[in-house]
Amino acid sequence: MVALYWFPGIAHSQTIPWAEYSQNQISPSVAQLSDIHHDDWAFQALQSLANKYECIIGYPDGSYKGDRPLSRYEFAAALSPCIVRLNEHFTRDNMNSDDWATLQRLQQDFATELATINHQVDDLEARTATLTAQRFSPTTKFEGEVIFALAGVGGKSRVDDRDKSIDNNIVLGERVRLELNTSFNGSDRLRMRLQSRDIPEFEDATGTQMANLGFDGTTEGNIELDRLDYETHIGERASVILSLVGGGLGDYASTVNPLFSGSGDGAISLFARENPIRRQGSVPGIGLTYELTDDILLELGYIARGATDPEVGITQGPYAAIAQATIEPTDFAQLSFTYVRSFNGMDTGTSSALASDPFEDDSDAIIANSFGAEASVNVSPNFTIGGRVGYIQAIAKDLKDDPQADLFTWAVLLGWKDLAGEGNLLGVVAGQPLRVTQNQYGDRESDATLHLETFYRWQINDNIAITPGLVLLLHPENDASNDPIYVGTIRTTLSF
Repeated sequence: MVALYWFPGIAHSQTIPWAEYSQNQISPSVAQLSDIHHDDWAFQALQSLANKYECIIGYPDGSYKGDRPLSRYEFAAALSPCIVRLNEHFTRDNMNSDDWATLQRLQQDFATELATINHQVDDLEARTATLTAQRFSPTTKFEGEVIFALAGVGGKSRVDDRDKSIDNNIVLGERVRLELNTSFNGSDRLRMRLQSRDIPEFEDATGTQMANLGFDGTTEGNIELDRLDYETHIGERASVILSLVGGGLGDYASTVNPLFSGSGDGAISLFARENPIRRQGSVPGIGLTYELTDDILLELGYIARGATDPEVGITQGPYAAIAQATIEPTDFAQLSFTYVRSFNGMDTGTSSALASDPFEDDSDAIIANSFGAEASVNVSPNFTIGGRVGYIQAIAKDLKDDPQADLFTWAVLLGWKDLAGEGNLLGVVAGQPLRVTQNQYGDRESDATLHLETFYRWQINDNIAITPGLVLLLHPENDASNDPIYVGTIRTTLSF
């Protein structure tokens, strides 16, 4: 016989042993009773067992009381825990024979009710387990970030007009972001980010994109929808992300040097944050991530700026596609290999004017094949050495003989975590922005810009960080005749 014992919110089942017993030891059967009254044999027998063995859990005095009669099912619900408790601690050999016979008779007389309750609670248990496993209510998490930046730029003259000096004024700007992350099933995320910012681009003051900060830009006093995307998991190893507003190829390919990639907590310049070959094109787009093994990650992405224009679509306008494999051969080293193919998307916002358009605005159909590699090695728990290289082969498909231009970039990154305090970061970057090394159509750049950067993020607490930083550009615009340019900032980041 399977009997059920019941507690508030808990149900179990247990097999109860049967034993032979003498019919003359107990009173006549109660099988025909519709209700159990206080003066009925069954009620008094159970109360006697409960008082003697304290087998009804939930009643401090070991009894159960009430003025109204109990239905047979209510009585069975009270009987169940007593049966189980007695069978846990007693056998026929070590229990009073009269009590043992009484217990067996109660089980027999209420077998139907006990079995019914057992079935109903088992079904409820199964349904509860299913609901517990699947339960999730849509939730939205708010995250905010505010940047106050005191910044300035210096140098003798603009690189695009040496007769004009650089405006050396110091400016104070701000960027405010409010991000709403909503999950519908616990393994997905709908991200909506609102932004307002007013931090000048130093390209306007110096004549070169190489001087741009990694968090600049303006919304002219308006609040804009800066990011809108949806990401969800597909199985255990894959996830897909659909981007409608904001972002670029870099959102579909992870970096092995994350200490430098954040606009609010990483490097201060746009060039130092990531490999320029990953900055081609703009959304809308879609990306796929798949874990081939525990140590190999494959990431794919495609973006098309005119995807929402019915006259352009996803293939007739500027586009860019990325494929990247990230490998973790050891616990302290990571490597990534990247391929990008783009159409009319070479302006990365970090290079010289010629590197942004090596065909001098004469081509409207530039196909670019880009190859990149990146590595990071944790020399110690707090010290990381990273590096990256990038090569772009650009072809003007609408010019005679399809002329080709080759571009190259590199960078070395050093990071010291927790320097002079937990959460602090000292970063040093040395590199070369994109440079035209060969050009079958026009000019090449015989000189190379050297980008030198250092910053120190002082993490005051979990919500506030202050980052002073300095950038020195030698031979800006890949021209040795240009004077050095200095960019300095104190970035204060408040996150909540």
